[in-house]
Amino acid sequence: MLLTPEDWSAIRLSLKLASVTTVLTLAVGAPLAWWLSRGEGWWRRFCGAVVTMPLVLPPTVLGFYLLVFLGPFGPVGRLFGQLGFRLLPFTFSGLVTASVIFSLPFVVQPLQNAFEALGERPLEAAATLGAGPLDAFLTVIVPQTRPAFLTAAVMGFAHTIGEFGVVLMIGGNIPNVTRVLSMQIYVYVETIEYARAHVLAGGMVFFSVAAMLVLQILKPRREKFAQGRI
Repeated sequence: MLLTPEDWSAIRLSLKLASVTTVLTLAVGAPLAWWLSRGEGWWRRFCGAVVTMPLVLPPTVLGFYLLVFLGPFGPVGRLFGQLGFRLLPFTFSGLVTASVIFSLPFVVQPLQNAFEALGERPLEAAATLGAGPLDAFLTVIVPQTRPAFLTAAVMGFAHTIGEFGVVLMIGGNIPNVTRVLSMQIYVYVETIEYARAHVLAGGMVFFSVAAMLVLQILKPRREKFAQGRI
């Protein structure tokens, strides 16, 4: 069965959303994971709990509160209105914002674990050579934790592709704007077009298996890194 133009549009939008979200979550998650790995204070623990909350919070609940905060009567929505900016709900930018928040723990956790396993010795060696904190992080920490960065990227990308609850709440179901692949499958199920739903859902299953296979391939490298072999 051939894919329809609406199917291709949903696929392109999903890939675009996952790509943008992965880049942003890595940009935000790497410094955050580094900060969380540097101590055990109550403030760090509280921030860590907030970051990982999407792992246990129902997606529809998170999407609902994002809709409230970003909507016209929420604090962020009111600020955007006063500044003359377009509101984020039911836009692609709103999807990106929600996806970054929802996928952040899948990026932060593997990076934080890798940073904690690395220890202080590489930083001490970099400091003796005159490297500043940022220089040491970019030239020493990032290269030595490359397997964790790859794992975080794969997990963040795959998780974003499969989003549904948050997408439904904050993005709605607007063709060519917010109708991603999971929403397209939902539309087919609602209209009893199970054959077309099977095609897209089967593709999602294949993609999920491929993503898990990549993680399994990266797993030995992460284990060797944790044991100090690479």
